[in-house]
Amino acid sequence: MVRQKRRSLGTIRVRPLPGAPHRGVLLAGALAIPCAIGRTGTTHDKREGDGASPVGRFGLIQGFWRPDLRPRPASLLPMRAIGPRDGWCDDPADRRYNRPVSLPYPASAERMRREDRQYDIVIDLAANRGPILRGRGSAIFMHVARPGLAATAGCVALPAAALARLLPRLSRRTRIAIG
Repeated sequence: MVRQKRRSLGTIRVRPLPGAPHRGVLLAGALAIPCAIGRTGTTHDKREGDGASPVGRFGLIQGFWRPDLRPRPASLLPMRAIGPRDGWCDDPADRRYNRPVSLPYPASAERMRREDRQYDIVIDLAANRGPILRGRGSAIFMHVARPGLAATAGCVALPAAALARLLPRLSRRTRIAIG
């Protein structure tokens, strides 16, 4: 049996749906996947806490997954297991803003090992990641959507099955264009 080499997707696109500010469609090759975006839609001027997904074209840095709930997912991206002490700093005044941290952390930080299962699989988008500008948004991820594709705080969220289907084709060469 000949094994086919997986090919990476080039650019995937997220288009907001007219009349539904927190809903969109992710276009990846021939796939059109309904998705959730920020509760206030999209913005060209991303600010911490504004509830908007940033407009732009971003790389994919790495993925994270919950090893206590699932085996390592197949992906062309580097993947890192989420441990019980993993967090993400969301305090613009802190030197570790928009970076992974170990919990407990002295500044405000989001827990990566969430009870709501949204971060069972997470892709770190290169939004405000190089250089990191204080107050311009943190923890901008692609992750598992809540039931009913409820709005996010600024991320792109997909149904779990759709994200698992897409993940093997994502690599550091892949770009996500939001807006």
